Amino acid sequence: MTIAKLTSKNQLTLPKSITREIGETEYFEVTVEGQQIILTPVKIQRADAVRAKLAELGINEQDVADAVDWSRQS
Repeated sequence: MTIAKLTSKNQLTLPKSITREIGETEYFEVTVEGQQIILTPVKIQRADAVRAKLAELGINEQDVADAVDWSRQS
């Protein structure tokens, strides 16, 4: 059994023995099942983050095309 401590700032440091097994990853999907916290490594694609932000702002492909056309006008 490996133990990790939760800090006063709600930060959790994963032991090297665990991170070595999963490989290099910076982000984790966090879910709760019963009394267990499940961390699943995920690879964040920068393009996915941009798409998510555009969706959050309600900007669609046509809006982007219109903005590009507008910016290219002299």
